[in-house]
Amino acid sequence: MKNIFFALITCAILITSCNTDKASNPFLVEKHHIGLLTDSTKVKDLDAVFINDSVVRYIAGDEFTGSVNTIEVFEKGGKKLLDLSPKEALDSTSLISSVRIIDERYKTKKNISKLSTFKDIKEAYKISKIHNLINTIVVSVNEINASFTIDKKELPSGLRFDMDASIDAIQIPDQAKIKFFMVHW
Repeated sequence: MKNIFFALITCAILITSCNTDKASNPFLVEKHHIGLLTDSTKVKDLDAVFINDSVVRYIAGDEFTGSVNTIEVFEKGGKKLLDLSPKEALDSTSLISSVRIIDERYKTKKNISKLSTFKDIKEAYKISKIHNLINTIVVSVNEINASFTIDKKELPSGLRFDMDASIDAIQIPDQAKIKFFMVHW
C-alpha cells in the first residue's frame, strides 16, 4: 500500500513540475503557446485564460464587413498586452490564428521581445524568409511560427523604395528595431 501511495505522489509531482514553466511565466512565447494562450484556445475560452486581464471584443454588428474581428487584451491597469485574430469572425468556437505582441515583457526562450534588434533575431534563430512590403519588411522565423516587422526607415536608403528588391539578411542593419512581433498558428 505504501508503494502505491509513494508512486502516486511521485507521479503527481512530475506532472505538476512539467507544467510550471507556462504557469510561472505568463509572458513566455513559444511555438504553440504564449503564456497560457495556446494554439488550441477558442475565442469563448479567452476570459478564462486571461482571468486577471480585460478582454475586449469588437462586435461590428454587421457580418458583411468581411474582416476578422480583432480581440484586444489589456491589463487591469489599462496597458495593452496583445491583439488576437480569430480564424473566423463572430464565431465563439473559432480558434485564434495569430497574436500580435504589444507588451515588451513577452519574450521567447531565447530572450527575443519587441525591444530586440535584427541582430538579436538572427543570432537566436534561423531566418526562414524576408518579405519586402511597401513600408516594412517582415522577417519570418518558422522555428517559433513568428514574424518580426521592421520599418523600412531602418534600412539603407537604396532599399527603402524598391518593393521588387530581394532583401537579404546581410543588407539589414544589426541595430534595426522591431516595429511589432507576431505569432501565427
